[in-house]
Amino acid sequence: MEKFAIEGGVPLSGTITPAGNKNGALPILAACLLTTDEVILRNVPRISDVEAMVQLLRTLGARVEWLGPREVLIDTSTVESAEVDRQLAERIRASFLLAGPLLARFGTAQMPPPGGDVIGRRRLDPHLDAFRALGAVVDHKLDDIVLTAPPLGLSPCDFLMDEPSVMATENALMAAALTRGPTVIRNAASEPHVQDLARMLVAMGAAIDGIGSNVMTVHGTASLRGCTHSIAPDHIEIGSFMALAGVTGGELVVKDTVPADLRMIRLVFERLGLRSEVHGADIIVPGNQELVIRNDAGDHMPKVEDGPWPAFPADLTSIALALATQSAGSVIIHEKMFENRLFFTDKLVMMGAAITICDPHRAIVVGPRPLRGGRVESPDIRAGMAMLIAALCADGVTEIGNIRQIDRGYERIDERLRDLGARITRLEDAPVSA
Repeated sequence: MEKFAIEGGVPLSGTITPAGNKNGALPILAACLLTTDEVILRNVPRISDVEAMVQLLRTLGARVEWLGPREVLIDTSTVESAEVDRQLAERIRASFLLAGPLLARFGTAQMPPPGGDVIGRRRLDPHLDAFRALGAVVDHKLDDIVLTAPPLGLSPCDFLMDEPSVMATENALMAAALTRGPTVIRNAASEPHVQDLARMLVAMGAAIDGIGSNVMTVHGTASLRGCTHSIAPDHIEIGSFMALAGVTGGELVVKDTVPADLRMIRLVFERLGLRSEVHGADIIVPGNQELVIRNDAGDHMPKVEDGPWPAFPADLTSIALALATQSAGSVIIHEKMFENRLFFTDKLVMMGAAITICDPHRAIVVGPRPLRGGRVESPDIRAGMAMLIAALCADGVTEIGNIRQIDRGYERIDERLRDLGARITRLEDAPVSA
């Protein structure tokens, strides 16, 4: 086990380039199973979740070679097994993204329960409903889910998802891309990483109408080809860096972004008092900002709430909450999607934040409050980053344990923050004796 030791109170300033989108890299890696040709992926984040997906592909028989720091070659022509490794699957929820490609290519997939963050119930039903709509039989075998296509393969269909699940949309896209004929996916997720996957599938030979909307039509084909694809920058990481600069008072330039993906993030952060500017493909966060929460008309308390794209991303609610602790005023943080996401806030309260939990989905934050260093544990990726944000503006030294959670979503975060002036050290976390 490792931990971070952070000395707070230092403005983070400079220039940083975001890594490739974690939530884009994982389905894109899975999509390589849809072809027997080689695929080259660029701007792949070197994070533990990606390494776990690479290992899953290897256990299925794929050849995966890192050609450079963020460039990887995948050859799945040697894959014969459609049974996903149980121990590796338990490490990441994205292991279930292998279901769609395996089912479409091999006509079967045996999927153990996926792992991932414990932030609330995360249904598999939308995935299974999509597979059933395509003609697959879903069988629960002990803890595993076994998917079987009809003898003649999957059939194109027109179906409505009961919720705009990101991963279920991605599974449906991948399965439909290798199913000959037009498949219509309604109430689909349209997040930037879903769009990125769709663009890759188009490069592989599928035709997809409606990319970026909630109705997509996939004109599938019997075979797909290899391609070279560069993964888009991670808008969640960019939002995290913007908040880090805001609470520490530094001036930050985030290079090579997709500004269109950041419009709602910038709008919500401005409501919390954090201004940013767009210069071409770069985002600039001016330094020494006075963070003041902007009330709604009539001087009513404002609300930050997440939702399906293009609403504010759920993965940034923890980050927005940490930013709000340093903004003057009060705000309601409404996490609609996951009932356990806000439970980490007791750790920020221990550091001095003024946060009242109204119910599992809502918290009221009153700021600004001076924070002090302490000893905390990271329960999930985004809560870990929220605590890192708090630590960087706190008085004294903060130790964050269980940082493997942060490493799952942020590439070499300690090294990159040191380049911006942060006083952060990665240490071995000695076990507590009985």
